[in-house]
Amino acid sequence: MNKYEQMTYRRCGKSGLKLPAISLGLWHNFGFVDKYEHFRETLHTAFDQGITHFDLANNYGPPPGSAEENFGKILHADFKRHRDEMIISTKAGYTMWDGPYGDWGSKKYLVASLDQSLKRMGLEYVDIFYHHRPDPETPLEETMRTLDLVVRQGKALYAGISNYPAKLAAEAFKILNELGTPCVIHQPKYSMFERWVEDGLLDTLETYGVGCIPFSPLAQGMLTNKYLHGIPEDSRAAKAHGFLKKESLTEGRLKQISKLNDLAQSRGQSLAQMALSWLLKDKRVTSVLVGASSKEQLLDSLKCLENQSFSSEQLDKIENILSESRQ
Repeated sequence: MNKYEQMTYRRCGKSGLKLPAISLGLWHNFGFVDKYEHFRETLHTAFDQGITHFDLANNYGPPPGSAEENFGKILHADFKRHRDEMIISTKAGYTMWDGPYGDWGSKKYLVASLDQSLKRMGLEYVDIFYHHRPDPETPLEETMRTLDLVVRQGKALYAGISNYPAKLAAEAFKILNELGTPCVIHQPKYSMFERWVEDGLLDTLETYGVGCIPFSPLAQGMLTNKYLHGIPEDSRAAKAHGFLKKESLTEGRLKQISKLNDLAQSRGQSLAQMALSWLLKDKRVTSVLVGASSKEQLLDSLKCLENQSFSSEQLDKIENILSESRQ
């Protein structure tokens, strides 16, 4: 069986684009501070397993920009002849350089950032260019017109948005549809522990024919076996500068994690695998973004594809666990 037969590909909304059920995110583990050979091996493993979508952003690293630079280096050294088999995405919307033009959603910032990203990766175009977060000060029309512009210029093939709430996302979709460059994908934070997208966003995406690709599906590692026995010293929660705070791992939360782990084991899965399968059960979810610090971790995550179905009893049990107090 070749790699494309072993991977499931899902259509991205109503577009012609298909994405692998599992995509590789380069938010962590691919910066200058990380070991080159480790993430190079991870990229090879991903592609060999049928993962065709590699998700970046201008500020991924650390330091910012280094993930794109490292990815571009490996792409040209190892995957150049496979470029047309890959979907490469990047984003702009968070702080990238000093001054008033290095952040948010102005035309000045977005165009300059994409040009920088293309240069770092050594590419003529990316497949998807996202606005990374809403800008409360720049008119939405300006930001969306810029996404339309870069697609018409050939610097990106498709437009996407990330972290937009349902109402604002609908306004963005309307503008892009009128411009003739429909949004094909939305990237929200979504996991068993982070479910705001269920309060209207998923329905909005379905209405407008836009795909959904959740990030942080394992809740920064909480939905893994990492915290079953407390907080390891080398974990994200133990690091003062990390995105996952130690305060998030309350006694109630740890009890939820333990109960979810028991249920996952009864399904023949790890907790991480069940958490990914739980997202993929919804047909509105096109793909799920996973990070990986090693090829072994990535291969473990991919096993979620072996069991994506849940009984009504299992789903009820998950809801009951998640409704318990986290205090």
